[in-house]
Amino acid sequence: MTQPATTSHGRAAGIPPQAKTRRNPRPPHRTGPVVPAVRRADIDAARWPDVARLPSAAPGRTAVAGHLVGRALDRLGLTAPAGAAGPRLTVHDPDAFHRRIGRHGLIGFGESYMAGEWDSEDLPGVLTVLASHVDELVPAPLRLLRGLWASARPAADRNTRAGARDNVQRHYDLSNDLFTSFLDPTLSYSSGVFAGLPTRFEDLASAQHRKIDRLLDLAAVGEGTRLLEIGTGWGELALRAAARGARVTTLTLSCEQAALARERIAAAGLVDRVEVQLRDYRDAEGRHDAVISVEMIEAVGAEYWTSYFAALRRVLAPGGRISLQAITMGHRQMLHTAATHTWIGKYVFPGGLIPSRRAIAEHSAAAGLGTVADHGYGEHYAETLRLWRERFTANRPAVTALGFDAVFQRMWEFYLAYSEAGFRSRYLDVRQLLLTEGTRP
Repeated sequence: MTQPATTSHGRAAGIPPQAKTRRNPRPPHRTGPVVPAVRRADIDAARWPDVARLPSAAPGRTAVAGHLVGRALDRLGLTAPAGAAGPRLTVHDPDAFHRRIGRHGLIGFGESYMAGEWDSEDLPGVLTVLASHVDELVPAPLRLLRGLWASARPAADRNTRAGARDNVQRHYDLSNDLFTSFLDPTLSYSSGVFAGLPTRFEDLASAQHRKIDRLLDLAAVGEGTRLLEIGTGWGELALRAAARGARVTTLTLSCEQAALARERIAAAGLVDRVEVQLRDYRDAEGRHDAVISVEMIEAVGAEYWTSYFAALRRVLAPGGRISLQAITMGHRQMLHTAATHTWIGKYVFPGGLIPSRRAIAEHSAAAGLGTVADHGYGEHYAETLRLWRERFTANRPAVTALGFDAVFQRMWEFYLAYSEAGFRSRYLDVRQLLLTEGTRP
């Protein structure tokens, strides 16, 4: 799953130097979900420069934003009086709220939440309503002027070999303990597949195993299979594949993930079956009976999708199978997103882009791969994200103790709710795909 801004010294914004990672995660203390209050005057400008300060005043754009946003929120019922049915959005500082949106669009909308300028008692509900009507929020003629406020993607976020390492570190190396604070004991950071919906946090580990088993089955992983995993995470898929008797090589660019994955593999007594390599997918070696990559393509960047699928094809042994799990969006939405800098790109997943099913099909076919199976279950990702968000908010004291400030916590909550809304509105989906050479099963 998007990127914290970094300081001039390269450290992730909001992450103090004293924040340490324990190699052996423990369940954090549970408490009630209380959104941390933030005053702009108290925000650390060195960590959060674009949150601490308002953009320069542009009265005309602020006025237009105020008119359009106010009209949209009213029409969608998000500013209904207290006690009315449905989610509500409460703006504490209208001038700042409209100024940020007028200057920076959706990035400004997210930064305004980080700055505490608006709130909601049902954040995912508000964001789901907005995502469901995203094409109606701005009048069609004004959408043609998108370039006036939408910034281009920063060149520094490109996923060159050096850029990919930096982008991975800015998210996955924040702290293993941070991820432990909201993930289930499998430490799986991708959608689970539940036996039924809705569900509970206690069901999440089995849902993750169900997801992993489906991917392993798609790739026909069993005794003696030579498996390459692109994107280790914290090692759960590699552990489960090795328990089937597979020989696993798993690649990651995250030092923190690699260290904990190796500890978990050693604790399971599977060191002889699993090798964790700090290696770029473009440098993968050998030929493998099966290749599995879970929610990795989103971090590759459109510029490198050709290289990604070429690497998958190159390392696949004759008759081998590739199983992928990928978040997807509509093709038109993907093209619009690809052209602009987004809040997710700025604060959560730098350099990433969610592909469309069409983009996956075209790039895989160009590499000589055919799609044999394609199954979606976006509603399961919405539930996964809900459980992560509720767990995160319940464990705020543990997150605070790690050194993550209130702005970071609001950012992370917004990220989880924003993602959940994408799936609940069906703007996003998640697919499990089986690829083989040509079209042979």
